[in-house]
This record gives sequence, structure tokens and C-alpha cells, in this order.
Amino acid sequence: MKQLRKIKKIRIHREGTDTLIISCILLLALNSAVYYFSSPYKYPFYIVAAISIVVYLLLVNFFRCPIRRFKGETKQVVVAPADGKIVVIEEVDEHEYFHDRRLMISIFMSVFNVHANWYPVDGTVKKVAHHNGHFKAAWLPKASTENERSMVVIETPEGVEVMARQIAGAMARRIVTYAEAGEDCFIDEHMGFIKFGSRVDVYLPIGTEVLIKQGELTTGNETIIAKLK
Repeated sequence: MKQLRKIKKIRIHREGTDTLIISCILLLALNSAVYYFSSPYKYPFYIVAAISIVVYLLLVNFFRCPIRRFKGETKQVVVAPADGKIVVIEEVDEHEYFHDRRLMISIFMSVFNVHANWYPVDGTVKKVAHHNGHFKAAWLPKASTENERSMVVIETPEGVEVMARQIAGAMARRIVTYAEAGEDCFIDEHMGFIKFGSRVDVYLPIGTEVLIKQGELTTGNETIIAKLK
């Protein structure tokens, strides 16, 4: 399966194209107006121009999508689906799909993190479902089940089912999921994108070997967070 991967070489994520174009046009219009009306003193224009550059660079930084390829064997390996910080590692009762007890690992993304999401394992997508909900702070425990979210269930070649759940936060108002039921998926491929800060939960079988600690920073598609038995 490893030889069949499609490596997506994207510098700026496609989800940010329209936002960056519209923002550029609006900022140029704003700066042109300030320049025209600030004569003969240009100090207001210089201030607005400096702020505009900073704002635009922050937007570019948010929608960046670095080229990453996982190095190593992917068999039974669970890779971090997102950049961020491990905020939860605990056993929980999962009622949406498994209806049993699972090990949950949660990664919180700030507005400064890369917001592309990768598949955590190789396998076949068994189910994809989107649920409307609230927009509470993503680090709160109830966010996993009460916030707007998108669920992707993947069955590995060894027959192990893994769920990745994209969760909207207080600022994130749009979850994009590319996964489709029935298709093969691979580590290195994009699973989706979440705009403006949120969280991704990974649900694993009890007994899975955890390779990270709470508070540790992760790099999407690079950091190994667990190993399946």
C-alpha cells in the first residue's frame, strides 16, 4: 500500500485560495483609500499598510501547507493527524460508532498551527459522518461530543478500526472533510482541513501502545502517537 500513496505537494492549502485572494483585494482597496485621503501627510497610510502586511502574512501562515512525507514503516503505526498539542490521553466511552470503551488521544490546534489534517493510518474508509453542534472552546472535554464535528472511521489492513474526529472550536466555523466511504486512504494524504483553530481526536482500541505524553507537541504526518497491537 505504501507504494500507492499520492503525495500532495501543496504550499498554500487550496482551502485558503479564495480567502487570500479576497483579503488581498480588500486590503489593497483599503490602503489605496487611506493613501488618497491622507494627503499631504502619509503617516496614516504607513501605519495602515504595516498593519495590513502583518494581517496578510498571518493569513498566509495559517493556510500554509508544508510538504511532508512520513519516513518509516506505516504498518500498525498511528501518526498524528494534525499539528498541535496533546491535551487528552484517556480511556473514554465512545457512543457514536463503536459503542464501547476506547483510548482517546486529542490534539488541540491553535491559530498558529498548520490546519491541514492527515490520515492517521493506512487503510480503507468505512464511514464518514458530519454532525452539527455547538462551538464551545475546543479544549473542553464536552467539545468532543457536543461541538460541530466530522467523523472518519478507517479500517487498517490488519482489520483494526480507528476513528479520527475533526472538532470545531469557538473560532472554527468550518470543517472540511475529504474522506469518502469505501475509498483507500494512506498516511501522507490529507483527510481534511479545519479553519481557525480547533482539535482532532483519535480513537484507538484499548491496549494500544501510546508513544507520546500529554502536553507534548505534535507535527502532523510526522509524529508517531501510538502503535496498534
